[in-house]
Amino acid sequence: MTETIASPTVRSPSAPPALGGPGLFTVLLAAALPLIDFFIVNVALPSMGADLSASESVLELVVSGYGLAYAVLLVLGGRLGDLFGRRRLFLGGMAAFGLTSLACGLAPDAWTLVAARIAQGAASAAMLPQVLATIQATTSGRRRAKAMGLYGATAGLSMVAGQILGGILVAADIAGTGWRSVFLVNVPVVVVGLVLAARTVPETRSQRPEPVDGPGTVLLALSLLTLLAPLTEGRSAGWPLWTWLSLAAFPFVAAAFYAVERRADRQGRTPLVPPSLFALVSLRRGLMLILPFSLGFSGFMFVIAVALQRGAGLGPVPAGLALAPMAVVFFCVSLAGPRLVTRYGTRVVPAGAVIQGLGVGLMALAAWCSWPDLGFVELLPGAAIAGAGQALQLPVVFRIVLSEVPTARAGVGSGVMITTQQSALALGVATLGTLFLSLVPGLGMRDALVTTLLVQLAGVALTGLLGLRLPRTIG
Repeated sequence: MTETIASPTVRSPSAPPALGGPGLFTVLLAAALPLIDFFIVNVALPSMGADLSASESVLELVVSGYGLAYAVLLVLGGRLGDLFGRRRLFLGGMAAFGLTSLACGLAPDAWTLVAARIAQGAASAAMLPQVLATIQATTSGRRRAKAMGLYGATAGLSMVAGQILGGILVAADIAGTGWRSVFLVNVPVVVVGLVLAARTVPETRSQRPEPVDGPGTVLLALSLLTLLAPLTEGRSAGWPLWTWLSLAAFPFVAAAFYAVERRADRQGRTPLVPPSLFALVSLRRGLMLILPFSLGFSGFMFVIAVALQRGAGLGPVPAGLALAPMAVVFFCVSLAGPRLVTRYGTRVVPAGAVIQGLGVGLMALAAWCSWPDLGFVELLPGAAIAGAGQALQLPVVFRIVLSEVPTARAGVGSGVMITTQQSALALGVATLGTLFLSLVPGLGMRDALVTTLLVQLAGVALTGLLGLRLPRTIG
């Protein structure tokens, strides 16, 4: 069967080009980079602050500036890929990601680093939507299921591996580069990726290119900014007046965005995010599940990094390696996902939530009983079980969200999905991170960590309930 698909003699001239093994490896490599860079700076922030004499609020911008630019521009990146060619945007975005990573690594001061990180987030937004759109446009059937499973495995592994890699690179201090190596390491990876992409990634685009929706783009950007900017910057800035005004403006700006998009859709024009896309039950319910899952995931990663380093007194490498069991088990279990879905359908998602909940509960118990001697051994059972549960959810939900999206709108669909995920990742750090840091002065580090893990456990229960509402099968 594989030979039949790959053979150019049996495909009609109008058939989309196939994505081979090397091409899939290349796009998955690109998918890993933005997610790794979202988390890799967590353990490098202390040394950045010391080296650049940066305040806590400026360091928050190093993290949030990247995340905001990334989230705000993702849907636009998907639309531009549909319009001008996904391979072209992929190559351009990857090249820009390499250049902005170099600028981050060479930044002479904190504000230059912030500007470079914002540009890096914009480059990620041009590159990443093309990954899923290319997979959607160049695969089908079992090949698509396998590719989406590998994408989900890559995404989940990257989020954990980023934190581990950051600790190793900072501690290694390669050639005296210190924290700068967490950015400079991207440059040779990007060079290899560009060479591979030029040879292995086929060009695809929408058969009916849709022009950019200017008003929709501006209003979507404003909606995300009015929500994410105050939540990510509010705590470190002391919650000034602008944060409350911004949050108050969010529902009105979001309502204006929806009204503009709905009117454009009804008039036969092409909105940035077509409301008709949400008529797809699989997409709508899948996105609802991605929100609490990603929020809890990123919040946990931030909180555990702070607790292990500031509270348990671990260095960046032991703190990162404490999560290695989660990464290893996630990757191994996610590879079995397509076979499990074939046999049991989407019921593997609520089952995964139950397993993840058990793992989070075990980690909370370990923190309660072992503090402050909390490390790799104490977290091993809970982290491994939680990783298995997460692996049964994330890759499957990615497949569900995009299963009914037409190929012509693959870029828009993938952009909407990744924007939802990225916004939730930013919200997770802002909400669970703020909760944890607010509880520490009154409860102490151990009780604050346990309380936050129990709050995350409630979020895991919500994902399990939402998983029961997913379509039983994946198209």
